[in-house]
Amino acid sequence: MHDESRRIEERVQRAHDQRIKPAIYAATVPFEVEAWQAPGEPVSFEEAAAARYTPFAMDTPWGPPWGTTWFRMRGRVPAEWAGRRVEAVIDLGFVGDWPGNQAEALVHLADGRPLKAVNPLNQYVPVANPADGGEEIDYLVEAASNPDILKDNFSKVTPMGDKLTAGSAPLYTFQRADLAVLDEEVFHLDLDLQVLRELMVHLPEHEPRRHEILHALDRAMDALDLDDVSGSAAAVREVLAPVLAKPANASAHTISGVGHAHIDSAWLWPIRETKRKTSRTFSNVTALADEYDDFIFACSQAQQYEWVRDNYPHVWARIQESVKKGQWAPVGGMWVEADGNLPGGEAIARQLIHGKRFFIEHFGVETKGVWLPDSFGYTAAYPQLAKLAGNDWFLTQKISWNQTNKFPHHTFWWEGIDGTRIFTHFPPVDTYNARFSGEEMDRAVRNYSEKGGGQRSLAPFGWGDGGGGPTREIMERARRLANLEGSPKVVIEHPDDFFAQARAEYPDAPVWVGELYLELHRATYTSQARTKQGNRRSEHRLREAELWATTAALHAPGYAYPYEKLDRLWKTVLLHQFHDILPGSSIAWVHREAEAEYARVAEELEALTAEAVAALGAGATRVFNTSPFDRAEVVRTSEGAPAYVEVPANGSAPLADARPAQFVKTEGRVLDNGLVRVEVAEDGTLSSVYDLRARREVLGDKGNLLRLHTDLPNYWDAWDIDKHYNNRYTDLLEPTSVEVVSEDPLLGAVRVTRSFGKGSTITQTITLRAGSPRIDFETDIDWHEAEKILKAAFPVDVRAAHSSAEIQFGHVQRPTHTNTSWEAARFEVSGHRWVHVGEPGYGVAVINDSTYGHDVSRTVREDGGTTTTVRLSLVRAPRIPDPEADQGRHRFTYSLLPGASIQDTVAEGYSLNLPLRVADASGASEPAVSVDGDGVTVEAVKLADDGSGDVVVRLYESGGGRAQGVLRTGFPLAGAQVTDLLERPLEDAAVEEGGVPVSLRPFQVLTLRLRRS
Repeated sequence: MHDESRRIEERVQRAHDQRIKPAIYAATVPFEVEAWQAPGEPVSFEEAAAARYTPFAMDTPWGPPWGTTWFRMRGRVPAEWAGRRVEAVIDLGFVGDWPGNQAEALVHLADGRPLKAVNPLNQYVPVANPADGGEEIDYLVEAASNPDILKDNFSKVTPMGDKLTAGSAPLYTFQRADLAVLDEEVFHLDLDLQVLRELMVHLPEHEPRRHEILHALDRAMDALDLDDVSGSAAAVREVLAPVLAKPANASAHTISGVGHAHIDSAWLWPIRETKRKTSRTFSNVTALADEYDDFIFACSQAQQYEWVRDNYPHVWARIQESVKKGQWAPVGGMWVEADGNLPGGEAIARQLIHGKRFFIEHFGVETKGVWLPDSFGYTAAYPQLAKLAGNDWFLTQKISWNQTNKFPHHTFWWEGIDGTRIFTHFPPVDTYNARFSGEEMDRAVRNYSEKGGGQRSLAPFGWGDGGGGPTREIMERARRLANLEGSPKVVIEHPDDFFAQARAEYPDAPVWVGELYLELHRATYTSQARTKQGNRRSEHRLREAELWATTAALHAPGYAYPYEKLDRLWKTVLLHQFHDILPGSSIAWVHREAEAEYARVAEELEALTAEAVAALGAGATRVFNTSPFDRAEVVRTSEGAPAYVEVPANGSAPLADARPAQFVKTEGRVLDNGLVRVEVAEDGTLSSVYDLRARREVLGDKGNLLRLHTDLPNYWDAWDIDKHYNNRYTDLLEPTSVEVVSEDPLLGAVRVTRSFGKGSTITQTITLRAGSPRIDFETDIDWHEAEKILKAAFPVDVRAAHSSAEIQFGHVQRPTHTNTSWEAARFEVSGHRWVHVGEPGYGVAVINDSTYGHDVSRTVREDGGTTTTVRLSLVRAPRIPDPEADQGRHRFTYSLLPGASIQDTVAEGYSLNLPLRVADASGASEPAVSVDGDGVTVEAVKLADDGSGDVVVRLYESGGGRAQGVLRTGFPLAGAQVTDLLERPLEDAAVEEGGVPVSLRPFQVLTLRLRRS
């Protein structure tokens, strides 16, 4: 037989595109359209309905950037259409085929009920099949003219990312607003042809099935009347029916499809627009559920449900009904799909607590898995926290984006830092926006790593990133692929069902230990530094407010614990941990608003904390320590004078001068407190840090070396830092001034000022305090660079085989060498409050109050010694998607801690991030809780969320070893329980001699619920 593949394929393609697809709608009549441009921000339906509309013609430009235009559309269904499927078809002037980053609209009935949304590949709104025709249609359409931020594929800087800079010229030209008859036979022929043609082209050339489909398509085209597509469609489908009816192979891979609509809670649009996106997408989903009984939709992010509940009650009611019918599956159990690295440990716990509680309260559903397809890497703390929240499985996708190494598994057990394992799956289809295309089905099977062990994988399907969700076309594809020879089998089912079956068929799946590091998007640890600082400080302010509110509730008669305010503030912080806000990868509008929100959170938390402290009584000045460690350090009084104080963990003490073992001596640029001697060179770097206790030099080269690198990644500016950034740099070694600014015996300080680049300045105050080996670098940057990154380097004279970086409830160790491609790919990594490097018997830590990105490397010196260099990433200057990212003022502190053990480092990390508070208060007689024993660290102290008055304490082992201790209370203790994260009892805890004995494995997290007498 002659090979006529090319002729047939081209014949099918042209007939489909030019004849069949245009015939899907058999007849049309235009709507009468009027328009009203809403001023400013979006308005309610009631306000829009009362507005004055003016006539609007097709092919007319509309929609300023970030604007809202309401269209009134009126029409009558012709009588001759009686009994046929009638739809409204609306094309706002869509660009491309992605619904998430352009014009979108929500169609309302005249009484205000949202009906359905329209977007590029979902332009129809069903009209009830009229029995007699003549039905009057009256719609109000809320159309958002969001700019296409991605139109140049991240290659050009755009001002469109903020309404303050976007201008007012119309962005779109309205193309179509019609009533139309859907020719259902042609509609199904269109899907038959697409599915078979895509299956065919992805089958190997030698497969008989490929050629069987090819010739069936050729015969089908013979049956097609090009002058009467509608009349011949049924005959064409009859020709194709036999090849569509052939069942899949017995050993065919099974793909569990679940509807999905990834809606970024903010990204290339602000939060206010996400609120509208949820209503549009969820309207589409519930409408699709009415059409397809076998449809199941998985949806995460409790915050988005709450937006719909509060703003779109009709849509909310439809969601509740879909959940009852089993067609809507709440998943994920988190407040938002948060970044996987940057939120603190308690914040991730609260993400899970607030998310799971929302679904339990409003749907009676306890979610069983963590659903995080799009975060930029995943902390090794997740398995334990997920399990403690009652989860059985974990799903993600993003690791498939690795730049260097292919992750070896798709179904596996993920083991966290404490040894907890959770069953985990990466969909091999390599997308969370699947459409069941032939290419996707082929890729899922080829890509699947667990062949021979497992036989199934998951495919979240539907348009996403900016919402949209599944369409009827995708559902029709799924039905055709349910049991089709040459294709994997597709079954629509709940994610819980998939995970149960996957675990049953592959219980001994391989184990991956430690973090899931994404070899891409490494700059998300640094971009938009003020957003990251706002998050870090909010987390610590929340800890402080909860501790002192609990202390006041225990000891101050009449004080009312602020449950509602703390709940609301936590949810604000949790929302801004979304994986395109906290990482710094959103448009300018998002980060501008985030900074304002963090300022409001700080103001309110400061007021709550001050109120709680004041409730403890006035008349004396006390120092309050929110850290879980006892502290003896220098504090600034309310008058600004330094004082040396001793304060117990989680407690307070009178502001009474204690005496350090030795005071600070300042001689020129040399600071000496008897523990360390610090020499500041003429160029403003540290020329020496000598540990007087260990009698050794700490530095292997210039310390606090500020290096400015060129930083232009290959693709995504805000997301990426590529390895070549290290090849071009300038060391900042020419200070404007170096001057001693404090010679106080409690506090010596040298100030270094530098100017560089395009008008940028850095002022650093290098401070050494009495009684502490910690050296602080209080930093004030006025930043005006573009496409640069600033690093601060500490080359220390230790031979460290690995670095240790704090993560949530513990730390991870990473090799300092690059023996393998996996190690070499970790050239930029994340950490929280500290990074520690050491050799047996001696360690050094670099601590920070708001920085996450860093790198660690080592070199061997000519003298044979090893220098291990820790560098903090201080600030970047990406230009896309926010052209002004990080421009302006930054204030933060980082520190060098010589001679530090891991436990010293943990304590100092808390101290730097939780400054002592000086206040006029008589104070409680003793801390709310305290711990006897090393390694048992208190992370949170609060009242139970159920209002019972019980005290909830979250503890963890912080050193990486076994820990034993006794938790003691500052109140009469009647009993104790071990609980899960949601404060539900797991078992009773022993109470002995007024305390609770605690024994923890390495990095174990333990939640105790304490009942008061």
